[in-house]
Amino acid sequence: MDRRFFLTIAAAGLAGGAAAGQLSGGEADFQTWLNSFFGKALAAGLPRTLLDRELSGLSPDPRIVALDSRQPEFSKPVSDYIESAVSVARVTEGRAKRFEVAGFGAIEQAWGVPRDILIAIWAMESAFGAQQGGLDIIRCLATLAQQGRRRDWAEDQIIAALRMIADGYVTRAQLRGSWAGAMGQTQVLPTVYLSTAVTPSGEGRADVWDSAPDALATAAHLLAKNGWRRGEGWAYEVILPHGFDYGLSETPGQPFSYWAGQGVRRAHGAPWPAADGDAPGMLLLPSGWTGPAFLALPNHFVIRSYNNSIAYALAVGLLADRFAGSPDLETSWPHETPLSLADRMAAQSALARLGFDPGSADGMVGAGTRKALRGWQKQMGLPADGYLSPWVLQRLQAAAS
Repeated sequence: MDRRFFLTIAAAGLAGGAAAGQLSGGEADFQTWLNSFFGKALAAGLPRTLLDRELSGLSPDPRIVALDSRQPEFSKPVSDYIESAVSVARVTEGRAKRFEVAGFGAIEQAWGVPRDILIAIWAMESAFGAQQGGLDIIRCLATLAQQGRRRDWAEDQIIAALRMIADGYVTRAQLRGSWAGAMGQTQVLPTVYLSTAVTPSGEGRADVWDSAPDALATAAHLLAKNGWRRGEGWAYEVILPHGFDYGLSETPGQPFSYWAGQGVRRAHGAPWPAADGDAPGMLLLPSGWTGPAFLALPNHFVIRSYNNSIAYALAVGLLADRFAGSPDLETSWPHETPLSLADRMAAQSALARLGFDPGSADGMVGAGTRKALRGWQKQMGLPADGYLSPWVLQRLQAAAS
């Protein structure tokens, strides 16, 4: 531990000027983490003077923990999330952006990501640059790091942000963004900025805050690095036949010919696209068997590398389709009753007691929880769609009690 740094922090104090020995439990824990992180940052090669200047007086932000537990793409019903995201106003504005931004031709040529996908990400991340977030991302990331759930990740992001300052890319005052540390018009993380930020021409330093072309080029570069398949779609709405085995959802992807053999057809009577015929499609039932069904292609999962949420990736893809003039979904979204965090955790605990491993009981209904739920539903003779509704929750709790 660097004694001079400890004394600097203690003298500056945290939130309100308290000395280290007078801190509350939470602030004392933060102080302990901060002193430990200083050594890690030094070992990463960051200058001591930079660390003293940027970390002195740093305090936790109490709002961040609450925001981390209420991410709408994981806690809000998918139908509500999609209907809010794919609004008429947003579609209208996005269609206009297709022709307003210089550089789209160069971006599409260089990285193969269609402009409509990029405009949808731009819309979702910052309302086309209008809402980039005004929080101090170093403070936000430090709060997340001290909480411990994603400590290594958050510390790596802080080191990257400090390196951006050290290398002269930005000042601390410019490092403003969301509570999760993302910044700019397409909300990229500090590590992504250092490794991926580009201009449409590939020359010069990218300005993801004030330059829409730079932010969109950076998003395209990131998607390309994560495996975007040039010339392929992202997903297609499908209609399932009566008596379909919903347990086939989220199983390994199969070509369109396989799904056609199962009686699956494309929505609106559209033909299967020849260009995507060999692409493996995974069946998704985001609102259960009564809601829209999708065959998700590999590019859907590339979108999820931006934000690992089915709801987010569907919103991006459906927005992109609307920008390009595609019709609304053939199957309407059902009315969904939101479940509380406690309800979702209770369902996971019940599944575990019944012998179906959902992973951690964290309230995040991800692939592991849905797989466990499908196993239990199949055992009970229910539609094995992996969808957690209030009725399914009641059945689960009754079975586990």
